[in-house]
Amino acid sequence: MRKAVIDVGTNSIKCCLAESAENDGSFTVLKDSVSITRLGEGLRENGGISAAALERNARAAADFVNEARAAGAEVKIVGTMALRSAKNAGAFIVRVRELTGEELCVITGEEEALLLYTAVIAGIPKAAESDFVAFDAGGGSTEFVYCARGAIKRKFSINVGCVLATDAYFPETPVSAEKLDFARARIKKELSEGGVAPGAEMLVGLGGNITALAAVKHKMALYDAEVIHGSTLTLCDVRAQMADYAAKTIEERRKILGLHPQRADVILGGACIVEAAMELCGVHSLIVSDRGMRHGLLYKLFKKQRHDF
Repeated sequence: MRKAVIDVGTNSIKCCLAESAENDGSFTVLKDSVSITRLGEGLRENGGISAAALERNARAAADFVNEARAAGAEVKIVGTMALRSAKNAGAFIVRVRELTGEELCVITGEEEALLLYTAVIAGIPKAAESDFVAFDAGGGSTEFVYCARGAIKRKFSINVGCVLATDAYFPETPVSAEKLDFARARIKKELSEGGVAPGAEMLVGLGGNITALAAVKHKMALYDAEVIHGSTLTLCDVRAQMADYAAKTIEERRKILGLHPQRADVILGGACIVEAAMELCGVHSLIVSDRGMRHGLLYKLFKKQRHDF
């Protein structure tokens, strides 16, 4: 049996196509794709999805649906922060239904955090026996899960993401040291007030911002998930990259080995969130997970567990 999860985020749409391996719910990923489509562009200023972004993203989602169906997969489409907050989210859902016949489900921040937890438990060795904090710095929000010996202690979502941070603090490049320090302080304050605090010795980072930082660290001309998954990022790594991004224009960032050109404008905002999370959690390094919310949902779908969304 094949299933595909399409994750419509604020910054990108991701599609993971997988096939069940055994009756125990395990699966093999056949294809994991991402398209940076910026559903959330202008969301902070206007409160809604622009007409251009709506159509662009609906068609990108439809392309992934058609690809998944051609591969013989059942499809599940979910939306996150941009669709939780946009005043015209309903119009986007209707457009996706028109193009695909599929119903997009908007999940809550807590549900998103729970799926991140599932991805970590399934994808990071010995996580179920460990005390850990997992987080995903996305385009419009950042989710956190605090766990003790595999059991969830608390989970929450904060409306701080790389797209929103870029719109708020980095409208122009290069970025001066003063503007960078101001942004870092504000982002750290927002995360702290949202509940981020020390809670475990192991920190696991998920999502496109984390994997982009890791790919730049490894100078990857071609992204290799096997190298990225389980690798480490240190505070020194993150701060060195932040300084480099701040000193460059967007065009100069696009030439950085390992950085997807379409992520060049938002990577500094993402790095600021990662730095703040590491500082507030009291760690000097984190474990990188290439698996994310879509993998967590696939795990649950293959296990045939019930969902409330």
